[in-house]
Amino acid sequence: KNFQGRSYECTSDCADLHSHFSRCNSIQVESGCWMVYERPHYMGYQYFLRQGEYADYQRWMGFNDCVRSCRMIPQHQGSYKMMIYNRPDFGGQMMEFTDDCPSLYDRFHYNDIHSCNVQDGYWIFYEHPNYRGRQYLLRPGEYRSSRIGSIRRITF
Repeated sequence: KNFQGRSYECTSDCADLHSHFSRCNSIQVESGCWMVYERPHYMGYQYFLRQGEYADYQRWMGFNDCVRSCRMIPQHQGSYKMMIYNRPDFGGQMMEFTDDCPSLYDRFHYNDIHSCNVQDGYWIFYEHPNYRGRQYLLRPGEYRSSRIGSIRRITF
């Protein structure tokens, strides 16, 4: 906590941080954007961190002091584009996004988003409106099942 105790400097993706420390109570991000994961091999709860200081795990919305892997998010140059669908497997109504959306329900009266296709950029999906709840990193690709309340582009 408060940047005390053992430290480890990470400059690239690391699938298993357990050998470096057993608990992580504070993080300093010197550059770029990162996702840290509660379990090894990029599993479990995910937390998005940008440049800055996080004196304790609650500062990054963490549920506990477990950080077991981390992934650097490449800087994206260009546009952002994603299609979301209100049915699984890209069915139902489709909405195109090129910007952040703090509340899908308020904007589109959707209770659930069931699939999406990220065409450009890196995005964070949040379980609840106003960028709250569990976080999910989405890279370009197809996602056949998801439940989200808000979305945010990763910009540097």
